[in-house]
Amino acid sequence: MRRFTLGILTAALVLGAHTPALAGNGPAYRDAWRPVKVRVADLLSRMTLDEKIGQMTQAERLGIKAPGDVTKGMLGSLLSGGSSQPTPNNAVTWADMYDNFQSEALATRLGIPLIYGVDAVHGHNGLYGATVFPHNIGLGATRDPALVEKIGRATAEEVSGTGIDWNFAPCLCVARNDRWGRTYESFGEVPEIASAMTTAIDGMQGRSLSSPGSVLATAKHYIGDGGTTGGDDQGETDISEAELRAVHLPPFREAVRRDVGSVMISYSSWNGLKMHAGSYLINDVLKGELEFDGIVISDYNGIDQIDRQPGFTPAEVTASINAGIDMVMVPFEYQKFMDTLKAEVLAGRVAQARIDDANRRILTKKFELGLFEKPLTDRRFLKTIGSDEHRALARRAVRESQVLLKNENKVLPLDKSRNRIFVAGKSADDIGNQSGGWTVGWQGRSGPVTEGTTILQGIRHSAKPSSTVTFEKDANGIDKSYDVAVAVVGETPYAEGRGDKPEGMGLDAEDLATLKRLRDSGVPTVVVLVSGRPLDIARQLPEWDGLIASWLPGSEGQGVADVLFGDYNPTGKLPVTWMRSADQQPINVGDGKSGLFPFGFGLRYRHGW
Repeated sequence: MRRFTLGILTAALVLGAHTPALAGNGPAYRDAWRPVKVRVADLLSRMTLDEKIGQMTQAERLGIKAPGDVTKGMLGSLLSGGSSQPTPNNAVTWADMYDNFQSEALATRLGIPLIYGVDAVHGHNGLYGATVFPHNIGLGATRDPALVEKIGRATAEEVSGTGIDWNFAPCLCVARNDRWGRTYESFGEVPEIASAMTTAIDGMQGRSLSSPGSVLATAKHYIGDGGTTGGDDQGETDISEAELRAVHLPPFREAVRRDVGSVMISYSSWNGLKMHAGSYLINDVLKGELEFDGIVISDYNGIDQIDRQPGFTPAEVTASINAGIDMVMVPFEYQKFMDTLKAEVLAGRVAQARIDDANRRILTKKFELGLFEKPLTDRRFLKTIGSDEHRALARRAVRESQVLLKNENKVLPLDKSRNRIFVAGKSADDIGNQSGGWTVGWQGRSGPVTEGTTILQGIRHSAKPSSTVTFEKDANGIDKSYDVAVAVVGETPYAEGRGDKPEGMGLDAEDLATLKRLRDSGVPTVVVLVSGRPLDIARQLPEWDGLIASWLPGSEGQGVADVLFGDYNPTGKLPVTWMRSADQQPINVGDGKSGLFPFGFGLRYRHGW
């Protein structure tokens, strides 16, 4: 973490200099008892063009090169990207970093606090030791909006413990092609599931944004990113407006109804026009028809893609702001952006009224969050990070997300007693694999990336001493003396871009070799598939006695074991249609194609629970 000479003590001094004024004593925007609209109007009337443009600018914290840069630039916002964690990566370091940056913002002429954003898409996933919940595709399998609201609240508390006040979640995309590398960020292939899961917003934002432990939520990515041709990330969504409205708009409509604080624009295009320049869909539909009154934020360097050439231009800046984007994420070239936007305003190509509207939206949320009164980290929430309560909630989410797809001869649930169990597979004892992308790093990685319980550890914990659990990752040593084999196989971590699968969607050579050894042994085999989407497994399925779609369960692998041993009767239902082969992509409910498993499919061990 970079060290500031300003320090925490100076932060406290700066905070003391910017406490709210009493009614009638000082500027109205400092008076906490006045209505937010009055405070916003008063502050806006005092701001210069440079200060307003600063509020519309969000820089990456790694782009801040020296102490005082936030003050000098009058920046309104910072973010930590997916791989932008302080060193050491612990909660106190995060909180100290946030408070240092915030102290710089408070040192500006008007003392307008920062709003700081992160992609906490399945828990506070950039922080080592935080609770990592299942990715959205698994939560979609639960069909449990109340659970998702609790997860939103738990995430908000852990995020608040590090000072952060803005979460770039939930992702409300409707994934229509499983080749897309962000399929696991989707709750499912139909808008009804994503719409129901907007309860995450209620959990994050709480009863009031100013309540302790509340953070600003973000509905993303507006709009149609899950419908690109070929599942191409940041690609073209070539569909009619009627289909766009029927499939991709409903979750955003519901998010606005729940008063979501911000909406992030998609990298993708709609019929050739980049969404970051899509005035009709942003100004007319989102802000006009849906009456969204929060912050419209660009994606990371998103305006740079409007003309499909590297390096953002004045024309791109103007197009994006006039299209209705209020805050622009320009990670490293924020000074160039501010200079460019100022020149465009002075030249009359961006109206002052548009700048004021953007600032009004941004400042309103800062006031509603209570940042002017309590700008520094609420360290009471440090104790919630990775807490037993939150891990128990994550374990419950894992249990509910498991989808039982095959159970020949009632191979499941496993017997806890007097049972010889052979466990194999590259993901059996790998918390990185079971957590997937966006876990302590943008693309994620295999290995012990964070704290938690692997699926193997869960199996060993559940089995009684009278049982034997043997683990060999590649299945060497299996013989007929074992009663059952559990193979935990599937995908290794990825995020957007790298996760796209334009070609095959089957298991890799390592998994196939492991499964062959198990098959050749003659031992009944249960496959636990750890993946961010359905995989092409129809050819191998007849060789397996049992199959569970585990998705990307996160840090609490014990939840998988709970289902394997029957401590929880599986209730998960497929949030997507499972293809017979990759050639069927895209395949979705209602399109007339017959999948390997239909949308909504999910077996149980027994009924009546």
